[in-house]
Amino acid sequence: MGFDGLVVVSDPYLQRRFTQADLRVLQAQYAALRDASPSGRLRIRDLPAAISRAATIAAKGDAEKENSAPEPDPAPSLTDDEWASVLKAVARADERPHLDASFELFLRVYAEMQLRLKVAGGVGSEKKVGGGIARSLSSSAVAFLTAATTTLLHTISESEKASYVGHINAYLAEDPFLKSALPIDPATDHIFHVTKDGVLLCKLINLAVPGTIDERAINTKRVLNLWEKNENHTLCLNSAKAIGCTVVNIGTQDLAEGRPHLVLGLISQIIKIQLLADVNLKSTPQLVELVEDSKEMEELMSLSPEKILLRWMNFQLKKGGYQRTVTNFSSDIKDSEAYACLLNVLAPECSTKPSAMSVKDLLHRARLILEHADRMGCKRYLTPKDIIDGLPNLNLAFVAHIFQKRNGLSIQMKQVSFVDGLSDDAQVSREERSFRLWINSLGISTYINNVFEDLRNGWVLLEMIDKIAPGSVNWKMANRPPIKLPFKKVENCNQVLKIGKELKFSLVNIAGNDIVQGNKKLILAFLWQLMRYNILQLLRNLRFHSNGKEITDNDILAWANKKVKDSGKHHSRMESFKDRSLSSGTFFLDLLSAVEPRVVNWSLVTKGEKDEEKQMNASYIISVARKLGCSIFLLPEDILEVNQKMMLTLTASIMYWYLKRPTSHSLDLENGSSCETSSTTTSDDCASESSYDDNAAR
Repeated sequence: MGFDGLVVVSDPYLQRRFTQADLRVLQAQYAALRDASPSGRLRIRDLPAAISRAATIAAKGDAEKENSAPEPDPAPSLTDDEWASVLKAVARADERPHLDASFELFLRVYAEMQLRLKVAGGVGSEKKVGGGIARSLSSSAVAFLTAATTTLLHTISESEKASYVGHINAYLAEDPFLKSALPIDPATDHIFHVTKDGVLLCKLINLAVPGTIDERAINTKRVLNLWEKNENHTLCLNSAKAIGCTVVNIGTQDLAEGRPHLVLGLISQIIKIQLLADVNLKSTPQLVELVEDSKEMEELMSLSPEKILLRWMNFQLKKGGYQRTVTNFSSDIKDSEAYACLLNVLAPECSTKPSAMSVKDLLHRARLILEHADRMGCKRYLTPKDIIDGLPNLNLAFVAHIFQKRNGLSIQMKQVSFVDGLSDDAQVSREERSFRLWINSLGISTYINNVFEDLRNGWVLLEMIDKIAPGSVNWKMANRPPIKLPFKKVENCNQVLKIGKELKFSLVNIAGNDIVQGNKKLILAFLWQLMRYNILQLLRNLRFHSNGKEITDNDILAWANKKVKDSGKHHSRMESFKDRSLSSGTFFLDLLSAVEPRVVNWSLVTKGEKDEEKQMNASYIISVARKLGCSIFLLPEDILEVNQKMMLTLTASIMYWYLKRPTSHSLDLENGSSCETSSTTTSDDCASESSYDDNAAR
């Protein structure tokens, strides 16, 4: 059994030289360079110019974003002769300058550059993958290689590691399975060994969002084999994605190897989700105190938890007479003045003399701030030095924990009328959650916090469509955010609907303005059709199985029933995706067992007759499917209530996992039968919903 997102290279040197994380991102950059070429081809002789051009563009982009920042120090670069020498050293006899550059040649060029510049004194190139393509790129252009991901940092923050280890020690200390491994010493790298079996990461996900993983599905033997560890890692990554983590550049092999920068990056995201869980109007309706009218309420609903936390902080600071506005969790709070005011507003009884503001030394002042927080009962997520260094992740964690302990908001809400619209229908709320998580898993550049608010300008919908149906969006006619004029938003949404009609969506009585106005029913209807189209395209793209033919809902239904019947369960069947008998969960457990007999532990399965038994089965089904490798975003309630849309996505995800395996069964769409075949399906043969390949073409 292989690992998800595996990038295979034939050269043993390259296999040793690069980690899987490096290979996935470098493959994405290779594709980006090739696509950026006017001819759409990347020839060997074009490599130096293409890399330099990309570096220049990245450097200019960074300069525009940080126009107030000082000019970066010039980084050493290769001369034309040195470039020629590099190409000569790595190109083989059959690789002529006019031929297309292969990915492996690109890797050899990159490795040779890195080696030469390191020898020449280009110290620091090992800190980031490429160090900006072997330091031939300017220091501000490193972003080109890192591709908006932080997972490439080969150096890790010891402060962050210590903070996250402290969090794990505090919250998981009583877990029966982890007791023997905890507490973890933050001064060592033991955390990266403890996570190699996947159990701790699964437990941490359940801590962040309780009930995400049915712990019966976690392999928790004291000694796990490679297969069992890989199942845990697969369960972990699919579950992390299902709670909102970005896992595009992380594979199961990375977790198995305990890659420090990747493991710490994943842990950071999970802990952040836990700490920010209550920073929203649904969990903390008292946040309505931050707004004055319904217009501000709409704005607040569209903000990310981090932005809401900043707004809350400034609201409290204003009470204390603080004159400045805090806009970030880094430079704006380095001097601890904002912290001093915030804590005095929230817990004046915990202050002591000397007051923090009376102390000139910043380190001493930061120390007094943390002592004040301790007296409030807030766990430390940072040290005094972390405050004056402005470490954003740890400062965010610290402020979020203060919010959890004492938010200082009024219990009696005067503006109750503003929140009347928040009590959505439960199914609408679940569908919004499912679509939001699915959208964020697509790897688009915009992160979605609220489907109904964030899609209203049409831009994100265009990004999604471009990802799912490449080439269908006319970007020259699209209006990029920020968009102030309403008719510009309508133009975007009109193009969205125009493409939807071309894709044969049912779009009766829906106009672009309906999306701009945030019509929930119509937005959900459009998103469902887009998700369904994506699922069917994924299955169709497995051309070894579908022979390029269109796949319908009925094909998926027939496949599932046949798989279960062929496994010997002749009486287990679903009549449709709204068959009420599906609520017991037994059919899906039979289906999961049919595609992989060892994945279901039947001693844990109930008869599914009582509500409690159905709930247990539904929870187990979702975790087993994710453990198998299915990317799904439904909740147990969707199975219990037989949500027709979610039943289709669950079945299709299982079918997709089964058919994309190297050796699987081909689907005969004419008669619904299947036959054994040997497939050499590669990343080019299918559009994986979670791997790097899905994002390389952007």
